[in-house]
Amino acid sequence: MLRRRNTKKFWVALFLCLAFVSGCDTLEAPAPPKPLRKETLNIGLLPEHNIFKQIRRYEPVTDYLAKKTGVHIRLRVLTYRGNVIENFQFLKLDGAFFGSFSYLLAHAKLGVTVLARPEYPDGTSSYHGLIFVRKDSGIRTVRQMRGKRLALVARATTAGYLFPSIFLKRAGVRNPAAFFREIYNAGTHEGTVDDILDRKADVGVSKNTVYERFAAENPRVNRELLILGKSADVPENALALRRGIKESLKVRLLNALITMHEDSEGAKVLKAFGARRFIVTTDADYGPVATYTRELGIDLTGFNFPAEE
Repeated sequence: MLRRRNTKKFWVALFLCLAFVSGCDTLEAPAPPKPLRKETLNIGLLPEHNIFKQIRRYEPVTDYLAKKTGVHIRLRVLTYRGNVIENFQFLKLDGAFFGSFSYLLAHAKLGVTVLARPEYPDGTSSYHGLIFVRKDSGIRTVRQMRGKRLALVARATTAGYLFPSIFLKRAGVRNPAAFFREIYNAGTHEGTVDDILDRKADVGVSKNTVYERFAAENPRVNRELLILGKSADVPENALALRRGIKESLKVRLLNALITMHEDSEGAKVLKAFGARRFIVTTDADYGPVATYTRELGIDLTGFNFPAEE
């Protein structure tokens, strides 16, 4: 009897044990942890060239920065049309490669902070504005521009607005709208060069770096155009970030930029970009632009953009 009871207990225990083990086998393994979502930065580019050219030029640089800093960087075109500051906010950008005047405006209105700008193989890290005409136009002085068509770039640019405004003011032109038959904005620095070549305008302005890159591609530029004046040197387009970006991320981005030339991969990217390295940039570097704005009586915080731009 005792032996029968023990045998029964054995089989009950064995059944429970097997049921427990079987139940354990059917339990699902815990799901693997989801990968951490990469931080994304939306960075704007000003349309100095055809926008497709502009993106192709900057994409390798931002891809390199993304790889070195661990953040995803998405490029967006920050157009000149409308209020460039409102466009920056509307697109929810985290930063941009600002031109010198657009940086001063964004700094004054939004509190963006500049980090670094490219230095070219010849050691320069700046550009200057140019004012030019066709060689066969007969125009050689400001007085001979009266009644002609003037092609600017956009009101948020140094070379494409501030410099020609200063150039004309210093030559005694107090009311450009009355002096010229027409003044319009081409929208890009490359566009003004095209318009003078195609005789859509008589007088054009552009930044020298874009003008020279275009001249290297199109021999008509040096053959047919004549430069009549140039501005002071101002900082080349520099990366600046909006207020609120973590300081640690700013430091990572800055370090990645200014050490690119020390890395073989970075050196290749820089060569394709047309630069030797990136250098630290501060607000003090924008002195010549600030001088232009003061001479023209421009209040940066209250600067407005006409509706048609």
